[in-house]
Amino acid sequence: QVQLAESGGGLVQAGDSLRLSCAASGLTFSNYHMGWFRRAPGKEREFVGGITWSGATIYYVDSVKGRFTISRNNAKNTVYLQMNGLEPEDTAVYYCAAGRRWPPADSWGQGTQVTVSS
Repeated sequence: QVQLAESGGGLVQAGDSLRLSCAASGLTFSNYHMGWFRRAPGKEREFVGGITWSGATIYYVDSVKGRFTISRNNAKNTVYLQMNGLEPEDTAVYYCAAGRRWPPADSWGQGTQVTVSS
């Protein structure tokens, strides 16, 4: 069974930065697309961004373009979400996901809370 473990969430102020990590096991990591989703209070789950198995293609939802950066280290079986210029609207539970197809949504982590205060 694929296991994904997120870390790095926390409480920060608007304008601050935060880096989320997702460690994967139980899969050949380099063969899987990876992605980040988030669920804000009262809203449906949103696909924040993803990165293909090779890292050649990266997608971001419009609201985070220019502020968030997705990267992966296949040697460490880890995908990252660097979040700069955080805004209160970014407050949500962030989930790591993996899959062989796009968007990657076959396996999920437990989520990590990101809270951005004004």
